[in-house]
Amino acid sequence: MQRKNITEVTEFIFLGFSIFGKHQITLFVAFLTIYILTLAGDIVIVAIIRVDHHLRTPMYFFLSMLASSEAVYTLVIVPRMLFSLILHNQPISWEGCATPMFFFVTLAVNSGLLLTAIGYDRYVAICNPLRYTVVMSKGMCAGLVCGSFGTGLVMAVLHVAAMFHLPFWGTVVDHFFCDIYPVTKLSCTDSTINEMINYGVSSSVILVPVGLIFITYVLIISTSLKIPSARGRKKAFATCTSRLTVVIVHYGCASVIYLKPKSENSIEKDLLSVTYTIITPLLSPVVYSLRNREVRDALRRAVGKNTS
Repeated sequence: MQRKNITEVTEFIFLGFSIFGKHQITLFVAFLTIYILTLAGDIVIVAIIRVDHHLRTPMYFFLSMLASSEAVYTLVIVPRMLFSLILHNQPISWEGCATPMFFFVTLAVNSGLLLTAIGYDRYVAICNPLRYTVVMSKGMCAGLVCGSFGTGLVMAVLHVAAMFHLPFWGTVVDHFFCDIYPVTKLSCTDSTINEMINYGVSSSVILVPVGLIFITYVLIISTSLKIPSARGRKKAFATCTSRLTVVIVHYGCASVIYLKPKSENSIEKDLLSVTYTIITPLLSPVVYSLRNREVRDALRRAVGKNTS
């Protein structure tokens, strides 16, 4: 993409959390704490899965990819957000807006599709265990990971190419990062076609994975009901409930933000975006890995080796 003759705007300014006034320092401390915990959790998960041979299974391969994706995903958004909470009205260049948007869309879609891959992995493991090693081969795992990232890449190209070929009249983004709809609102021409493209792309990467995830977990729950042990049924339900909570939070917020773009309630949008970009990445490592007994055992083994 070339900027020449596309727009006179050379930089943007985020309105961000300016409405909270003096409370922005409190928000800075809270968001920084959550970000450090998220980043630390993702690093620990990737490291422990890499070094512990007991965790070299398809499920943990997907979890390590999810942790890596969300670590970079938050790195694209959160540091700039923290920076704007301390130093207000700092401008960001045209390129500095387009680049984070590209990586944000790529990694957000990638993380969502990896949640779908994890659901499919658990479906095969529980509903068809005898064929698990055949179905979830190395080729299948690599294909699902590459497909997730490739889909995110294509969606990002469509979004960013459509977005930054618009001429802009405004520079103040009513958000805390360069998200799709807040930037689209700054266009000085009719952006109906862009909104249709954005809505179509968002619908496909939200509704299709959600449908697949819920189908897999319905099948998993129906199979779990046949477990003779009450303890086994309780454990299966607890696992499904916690994982579905992450999916509901992740895709629920994304649905309101991107499938209901006409809402003018900026505070509501900001709160949902904070949940989507900060809270959910913290929930994923906790629910999918740190609550997992095998991961905790691997951590104990790693700590034991280091202290012995």
